[in-house]
Amino acid sequence: MTLRAENCPSTATPVVSSLPGKTRREARANRDVPTRRRFSVLGVVFNAIQIPDVILQMRQWIVRRESCRYIAVTGMHGITNARRNAEFKQALADASLVVADGMPVVWIGRFRGYHLPRRVYGPELMLQFCEETAVAGYRHYFLGGAPRVPQQLAVSLQKSCPGIRIVGTHSPPFRPSTPEEDTAIIEDINRAAPDVLWIGLGTPKQEMWMHQHRNQLRVPVMIGVGAAFDFLSSRKRQAPVWMRERGLEWLFRLLQEPLRLWRRYLVGGSEFLFLVALELLGWRRFE
Repeated sequence: MTLRAENCPSTATPVVSSLPGKTRREARANRDVPTRRRFSVLGVVFNAIQIPDVILQMRQWIVRRESCRYIAVTGMHGITNARRNAEFKQALADASLVVADGMPVVWIGRFRGYHLPRRVYGPELMLQFCEETAVAGYRHYFLGGAPRVPQQLAVSLQKSCPGIRIVGTHSPPFRPSTPEEDTAIIEDINRAAPDVLWIGLGTPKQEMWMHQHRNQLRVPVMIGVGAAFDFLSSRKRQAPVWMRERGLEWLFRLLQEPLRLWRRYLVGGSEFLFLVALELLGWRRFE
């Protein structure tokens, strides 16, 4: 299902002139975004940055419009998938940013000496970006979620972020898309000319989709935010803040969806903890 906004121009327009002076100065200050601070967890390299840094970097990319960049927001589940799937691991390696959406990764980053007060929580990043930039006129496209979820997300964000410009939504089938369907969605996104393409297909599908299509899209920023579509549209409940900040979101989600998530958290989580212990103790090195 696709929703297109009315009276949308067919080509992207740089938004530099609509940004306040402070934002224009920020957009020129690349050195203020600490993207070179990195650490590795089981061979997956993370940028040691926080939500304000990610937002600033996204705004800079939108102003420049140099190429199609994508951001992977991932954690334990992404790391364990990368160990088994070489294509997915390459998708993470080629991302412009890989940020820690998971307290275990944050704790490891702190152990390695990086200042990481909080995780880069996908739903929080999405909502904060939309709230802060609604007046800038950025154009948003939502790809992913179950039928009607991206439309519900659009309605929710229009209420919480007055002035936000949503130029398209699409809920793809759960099965693999046909070549014709794939071409149609790429053409629809390019016609809508978004500044940010938000993707809620879940890990590892969303990262692999961004990696495979980055050269076909005329979008400055793509970002995979997984369950943010369900949470921000109120389709599913989020864990309480105290659980999210203490590394217990996995337990809340497991209790909500045990049949779907038991293997991810109980089997994958146990494997992750065992391998991380080997790495931190220096008994095994992962690349």
